[in-house]
Amino acid sequence: MSEVRVESWAQLNECLYEASWYQPHGRFRSPFAFRGLPDWRFDRRTSLNRIGGRYAQIEDDLLRNFRKYGSQMESSLNDSWWNWLAMGQHHGLPTRLLDWTFSPYVALHFVTAKADLFATDGVIFCIDFIKVRRYLPESLKLILKKDDAVFFTAEMLDRYAPTLGEFDARVKADSADGHDCVIFFEPPSLDDRIVNQAALFSMLSSPEQQLEQWLESREAEQPGIFRKIIVPAVLKWEVRDKLDMANITERVVFPGLDGLGSWLRRYYSPNHLLEVVYGPLESDRYLARIQRFSGLEMHVTLFQGELAVRDSALTSKPQSQWWDLTLDKPVDVSPRPSHFDFIPD
Repeated sequence: MSEVRVESWAQLNECLYEASWYQPHGRFRSPFAFRGLPDWRFDRRTSLNRIGGRYAQIEDDLLRNFRKYGSQMESSLNDSWWNWLAMGQHHGLPTRLLDWTFSPYVALHFVTAKADLFATDGVIFCIDFIKVRRYLPESLKLILKKDDAVFFTAEMLDRYAPTLGEFDARVKADSADGHDCVIFFEPPSLDDRIVNQAALFSMLSSPEQQLEQWLESREAEQPGIFRKIIVPAVLKWEVRDKLDMANITERVVFPGLDGLGSWLRRYYSPNHLLEVVYGPLESDRYLARIQRFSGLEMHVTLFQGELAVRDSALTSKPQSQWWDLTLDKPVDVSPRPSHFDFIPD
């Protein structure tokens, strides 16, 4: 898997839109789906796998009971198990699905939405769904071809197999080598959140298999099938503000009063203030006010009490290691300090 740690907003955009020219259509049409996480270390397994124990054996129980009890609250769905699977994923049911988006900026929103993780490197995973499609059994490829489609819908998957168990079994029977495959599944427009997030789900034909392992096993045969963009912690402030300027906010990504409240709370919070710690003593702790950015350098003024002590240039190195460039020494950085009484102008 290729990995790049970007060094500027401009390079980040270049990486996000890399290989997006599609000559057959004469248009910019990216072959990548995107998944953004605010912490590069976050668990990338499916929510079903994270349950632990005999998670694969309870998959049908989870979906069956979600469908049984949920049908009283959601009468708009038809009887398709695939629609119920999408609804379950959308509302926090542990499933084998992973969330993706067509929009690189929506993925960036999820990298920068948690202000308490601004001091931690974020990551965007990019998967080439065209290259992934080459591993489908011919029977699934024919369904896409018949509908002239790139992604599956619930109706298309119903024609192939009405349940997850039948889907898994048929993929194994239809595959020349008996291997699992990955499908990309467009959920129905359950609500404005799915629409505004340009949502897309990936799913393996086995609850035990994890997507990253599957992709890594095919990297040698299909270079570029999967890549990772690391967003340095120090770049998150610039990325977040520029997303706000582009109207990629909680108010848009999560339509409704909850999203509006989340956006206003973040937007009006003092993101320009930090706590910088140089050692174990109380005298080693400073309140910092961001003055400006220059590439991957954050220029700050350090305060102790109401006294401005000095100016420093901070940066974040790989794996979220913060560094004071002025003193050439490591530091700890925490966004949004809450225990300082003095707020500098």
